[in-house]
Amino acid sequence: MNDNRQSSLDDPVRDAINGAQEFTDPLDDLVQKTANDPGAPFAPEILAKLAELRKEHRAEFEKLRAQLKKAGCRITELDKAISAESGDTGGQGSTQADFLIDLAQSALLFHTADTTGYADLTVNGHRETWSIRSKGFRRWLVRSYFEATQGAPSSEALKSALDVIEAKAQFDSPERVIHIRVGELDGKLYLDLTDEAWRAVEIDSSGWRVVSDPPVRFRRTAGMQPLPVPEKGGSIEILRFFLNVKSDADFVLVVAWALAVLRNRGPYPILVLSGEQGSAKSTFCSILRSLLDPNTAPLRALPREERDLFIGANNGHVLTFDNVSGLQGWISDALCRLATGGGFAVRQLYSDQDEVLFDAARPVILNGIEEIVTRPDLAERAVFLTLEAISEKDRRPEAQLWAEFESQRSLILGVLLDAVVEGIKQLPGTHLERLPRMADFALWATACEPALWTPGTFWSAYCGNRDEAVNSVIEADLVAVAICAMVPAQTDWTGTATDLLAELGKKIGEVGTKARSWPKSPNGLSKQLRRLATFLRKIGIGISYTRKNHEGTRTITISNFGSGPEIEGLQPSASSASSTINENRSAGKGLESNQLLTVDDHADDSDQYTKSIVSGNLLKNNGADGADDADADMPYPSKPKKPDSDDWSTRL
Repeated sequence: MNDNRQSSLDDPVRDAINGAQEFTDPLDDLVQKTANDPGAPFAPEILAKLAELRKEHRAEFEKLRAQLKKAGCRITELDKAISAESGDTGGQGSTQADFLIDLAQSALLFHTADTTGYADLTVNGHRETWSIRSKGFRRWLVRSYFEATQGAPSSEALKSALDVIEAKAQFDSPERVIHIRVGELDGKLYLDLTDEAWRAVEIDSSGWRVVSDPPVRFRRTAGMQPLPVPEKGGSIEILRFFLNVKSDADFVLVVAWALAVLRNRGPYPILVLSGEQGSAKSTFCSILRSLLDPNTAPLRALPREERDLFIGANNGHVLTFDNVSGLQGWISDALCRLATGGGFAVRQLYSDQDEVLFDAARPVILNGIEEIVTRPDLAERAVFLTLEAISEKDRRPEAQLWAEFESQRSLILGVLLDAVVEGIKQLPGTHLERLPRMADFALWATACEPALWTPGTFWSAYCGNRDEAVNSVIEADLVAVAICAMVPAQTDWTGTATDLLAELGKKIGEVGTKARSWPKSPNGLSKQLRRLATFLRKIGIGISYTRKNHEGTRTITISNFGSGPEIEGLQPSASSASSTINENRSAGKGLESNQLLTVDDHADDSDQYTKSIVSGNLLKNNGADGADDADADMPYPSKPKKPDSDDWSTRL
């Protein structure tokens, strides 16, 4: 009796245990079953469980999916079967793509004016900004997927997800401005330090400071290197020890160019360095690039087509081209647009209609042995420096030079930022009597200079440099030299372009007319005259065009505004013209259109053929060298003496 009663009690317990075993989750040992039977996941009850898991616990589903794939399951077919089970017709890869899109919800999406999609990501406690199509964003998304699933998404799923994320950034997110290295917002400048914490320097009229979460968005490109954290207490004279500048005026112009680089908008004058071998041109460029916009490839060759120039401008703040031997017409025009701000449009690869647009200005450095800028439109946008060869006793090992520079880079940057603070403060009230071609650059440098030297120093140096640019361009142009040789013979000349080409050919001679730069047609001559008109006007020669209504013939008039340049033995009032230039330069007026540069019988030997044309009289300042006399009274900072000690700390 008792045994029967005990047996009846054991039956429900046994049945409960057996029932519990029957309700064990079939997904628990699915991976092991799949290793022995690849078709195990396709059982109806397993598919139902997988569909439920994907809907309720996406991360757990992705982990299991990755394990099943390793166990030998045909994962593509399994995705289709699960989608059919759940009524989802998304097709191949839809599950992973949906999960990737869900992961991207933690990013703050936005787009720029050209509809490029970007995302703000939180990485290790700081904000990073990446283009949605960049490698940085793709890596973040793949890593997030791996952390959630311990697996990798398929390439098709990743592509589909990026398409959707980019569309959401373009249509469902706000528009923002993206910057590279330097940005501006609400009257404050921001300099991207490009460090791992994505910090920036905030600059306003009250000072500068390092901030960890700047309100502007910066993007990072390949090759960008971090700037040092700036320090206070330095002197601008520290920079001079590392640059092979031959005069105080040259150093002032270099610093003015550097201050322009630290601004978020142009125009930016092109810094043109020339000098013989051994004048440290490449080192000069590398130091400036390292100070303002360091890059793993600081010096590059001149691009061969406009697309390459566009790519460089789009991926860096400063462009530095090394060992330039000459500038073709198209690259000269492109550099003009890059200096003052202009649009580039190139066809997008693998597309018949889409274009990639770039509309901005960039600071540029060119260096070469010879005078590489010969076109007036580019010369107006340039600052020219001639470096002298370094003697053997003054040379230093490159490793020592860079070690010393690296130890002082923070202080030099801090001094430049102090000047930028002064510029922001003074710019609204800064005015010049006359505005040059690079007016905004001149105003900015003038506003910054009280932090560095006596007011008026920059303007004096800049005017002198512009005068020298006029001389260099005219001396290098055969048409300009021929016009200067022709004009003094009579006050005005009038005729057609055909007549002028023949007349100039007589002055230049047969050898000159066969030169590559000599115009081969009247139309080519007209185009060259239009480029030269601005600089010819600066030396007192006017070019005008007139069309006769009854004949429809266009004539060219070349006028001599005054005494004219000293050509063919004529001796106009050279001393008065030179003194007028010097008086205006010291007064901050520069060279007016009707004031003439006189010539020097002792011309340099840069172009023997050109000198032979004008009998040794080139367009230079007269023998008194009034420009140098004016420079002697300029309020330049005193040139530092080289320290004797090898310990850099004692040099300061």
